[in-house]
Amino acid sequence: MTTMSAEEADIVLREADVIYSEQEVGVALARLAAEITGRLAGKHPLVLAVMGGAVVFTGQLLPLLKFPLDFDYIHVSRYGRATSGGALRWVAAPHENVAGRVVLVLDDILDEGVTLAAIRERIMDLGALECLAAVFTDKTIDKPKASHADFVGLELPNRYVFGFGMDVKGKWRNLPAIYALAGH
Repeated sequence: MTTMSAEEADIVLREADVIYSEQEVGVALARLAAEITGRLAGKHPLVLAVMGGAVVFTGQLLPLLKFPLDFDYIHVSRYGRATSGGALRWVAAPHENVAGRVVLVLDDILDEGVTLAAIRERIMDLGALECLAAVFTDKTIDKPKASHADFVGLELPNRYVFGFGMDVKGKWRNLPAIYALAGH
């Protein structure tokens, strides 16, 4: 897949449909933080952000969590700059020891759940007591998912979305709202 120029990215954004506004994203983020705090306060979890999509979500969620935690990241990809998933590739495993820990995995989107299922399996194989997952968005699809999230910010239609950490051909992760490609 070729990369997108700045001019092409501007056209994509102009033609895109707003799925969730910046305000709706903020409300969902606050609700999600409260749910996670309610479940994990007192557990001193290890929080693992899935790079690179979860960067925006993680950066805005962590200050809202009202409990002590340890933080690390993992990098697993099925997409790269493509618009559909491919083979799972581990770029970076957890650096922190997960053995005996409650682990919370943060990711931007749950599509088919294949990546999340692989992450959970790896974390549990490394000796975690429990592996929970929080996704900012969960896409509604017409088939069973390989894994489900314990915490979900927003439900999405089955369209190609971008913004709030999710990209389109490497662009627009930095948008505060969530958009869908026109015609998708």
